[in-house]
Amino acid sequence: MSLNGYSRYQQNQLTTATPARLLLAAYDGAIRFCRIGMEKMKEGRAEEQSVNINKALAVVCELLSTLNEDANPPLVAGLKSLYLYVIEKLAHANLASDESCLQESINILTSLRESWAEAERIVQRESVQEEAA
Repeated sequence: MSLNGYSRYQQNQLTTATPARLLLAAYDGAIRFCRIGMEKMKEGRAEEQSVNINKALAVVCELLSTLNEDANPPLVAGLKSLYLYVIEKLAHANLASDESCLQESINILTSLRESWAEAERIVQRESVQEEAA
């Protein structure tokens, strides 16, 4: 498959994805950028570390900015607190080359991703059951 064909495939995947799939893709991206940032941190490649951690920060900031305050106020408040905490940890990790802060961010984002993936599976299962009834 050519690069152009692959780009079209990726674009099609994004434009046809459900909101849940887009959310999971955002988490996957943030986690991937954190892991690359960690790798670069261990290699002492500060510029590449910074680029990748900043990409993770951008994803988490986007997740924060898209929270719907009216949807479920207690859930939104909890997510907002977690996102702000991760943003703080990522910024500190980047400035101080602190692997523990970066690992903590990865752990939180991975846990959130797993929770949303499970929620999507439950919704899908209930949807199939309703259609069968």
